[in-house]
Amino acid sequence: MPLPIALYSSAQVRALDAHAIEALGVPAYTLMKRAGEAALRHLRTRYPVAHRIVIVCGSGNNGGDGYVLARFAQAAGLTVTVLAASDPQQLRGAAQQAFADFRGNGARAHPFAPSQLAEGEIVVDALLGTGLRGAVRAECAAAIRAINQSGRPVFALDVPSGLDSDAGVPLGEAVRADCTVTFVALKTGLLIGEGPEYTGALFFDDLEITPPPGEFAPRLTRIVDGEILAALPRRHRTAHKGDFGRVLIVGSGSGMPGATRLAGEACLRVGAGLTTVAVAPENVAAIAAGRPELICLALTDSQVLGEALARADVLAVGPGLGRSPWARAALEAVLAAGKPVVVDADALNLLAETEVRPRDDWILTPHPGEAARLLAATTQDVQNDRLAALDRLLERFGGTIVLKGAGTLVGAAARTPGVCERGNPGMASAGTGDVLTGAIAGILAQCRDPWAAARVGVLVHAMAGDTAARGGERGVLASDLARELHHAVNL
Repeated sequence: MPLPIALYSSAQVRALDAHAIEALGVPAYTLMKRAGEAALRHLRTRYPVAHRIVIVCGSGNNGGDGYVLARFAQAAGLTVTVLAASDPQQLRGAAQQAFADFRGNGARAHPFAPSQLAEGEIVVDALLGTGLRGAVRAECAAAIRAINQSGRPVFALDVPSGLDSDAGVPLGEAVRADCTVTFVALKTGLLIGEGPEYTGALFFDDLEITPPPGEFAPRLTRIVDGEILAALPRRHRTAHKGDFGRVLIVGSGSGMPGATRLAGEACLRVGAGLTTVAVAPENVAAIAAGRPELICLALTDSQVLGEALARADVLAVGPGLGRSPWARAALEAVLAAGKPVVVDADALNLLAETEVRPRDDWILTPHPGEAARLLAATTQDVQNDRLAALDRLLERFGGTIVLKGAGTLVGAAARTPGVCERGNPGMASAGTGDVLTGAIAGILAQCRDPWAAARVGVLVHAMAGDTAARGGERGVLASDLARELHHAVNL
């Protein structure tokens, strides 16, 4: 089953479970058996030659899913060892029934012992579910450490045990799964924060539950390929460069020509009609020599900048700007122009030092450190709950916010935030943020929709990063991404 676009909080997923049981009349144990069937199907698909599995079961419904899977796997001819990390007599409801049916076949659960993990080719994590609150208890933490140290691929049921299913952060200890099959609905924590690091390959089964229209608004949506063509439709044969927008990028203070050069090239690569870079005079020659398609403007005085601002449809400010009086004056002029603007890098740092009012026509693109400065918080605060940080940024600054990082988030008022699951660690190199700024500005110049431009800009930037890293993640350059953008916007 393909991954759905919508993601939900753990509370919403529990409400969906309750809706199925109470409103639709589906017994809780029926849902648990559906989960066990789905888990077995995905396990056999992922590990087609594995014959011996070890299932670690906890004391809640996640453990019940594990006992159902054990029974079905044995019936399918697999050799199954079940390790009970807590007393099965503590099970209640559907999980208690799952254990009773497992025992009814003459099978038994062994007390958890790390040494027995080696009996399986695969270890199944059915220890903790989505209801975890607070740090993992000591006995569960010890079992999680043993699972991670087992040297076996780990197949997690619903969420990796110990992972916060909303924020995507480990609650003390968390299972590092090779893959995870999640049920009913996608949980936000599987795709944001550190979630993907612990989730591994992600599979999904809705257990035949469909969220009723209008009652369960998603907490997040995945940013998907179809949005590219919607924002950047095929061009008419009679089109000319004036149809695709005029972008002005202001940045590159003294000694920083590369940042605006990268942003400008990215802007061109996504299809903007005309791109001008306004930079410190000493940077003009280097930029023009490296990318002659860019119009290079030396910022010698305010009149020069004012004329350039008047000609542009879309503005971007920040790459290599610096924090000098020259930089601050340039930022103030850009923001006063009253045009759609992408704000990044040093411009964000200057904003953090300035009293500004929220506005609807800007796109702010902070990384976690810049977001922390904008919120007068710490980077760890931002990373501990990236969705909450996004909400705070929107409340404080308005407009459209792109919170960069693994699982980049895009938010705007009255919109369901988006998450980008593409991208890779090779993109953690100097200048990739400048490429993103240019990509968003160039798309905005064409579609004139900040929300679409931010989402599609983030997506094609990540796709370009993945293409650039096909030969290996280490050593990917920002200029590699800029070159690949052309392919990403022409799917």
